[in-house]
Amino acid sequence: MTLAGLDHPEFARPVDPPSRWRSVLGLVLFAVYFLVYAGFVLLNAFAPTWMEITPWAGVNLAVLYGLGLIILAFVLAIVYDTACRFMSQRPSTPSGGRSQQFPEGPGGELQ
Repeated sequence: MTLAGLDHPEFARPVDPPSRWRSVLGLVLFAVYFLVYAGFVLLNAFAPTWMEITPWAGVNLAVLYGLGLIILAFVLAIVYDTACRFMSQRPSTPSGGRSQQFPEGPGGELQ
């Protein structure tokens, strides 16, 4: 059983390598942000007195950590955008990503 329209050949095409690379990069950057955010949540849940510490200019750690999360989100977005632009400017090889100069496969055998 297929859903209406999802058996169309356009949906069955293979994923191109740059798209897969962007997906992996996005998931890695998401994991980084998730770990930092989870640290913020866990610190608030299990050690709320630590968030009351004022390490800089009378601003407590909760506010600094929150601003850090916002700044980190922008930095990760810039990293993702820059990496995707860099990868889109690389010349593609006609052999499906393998260099014609080095035709060996993953185990060193010729393709």
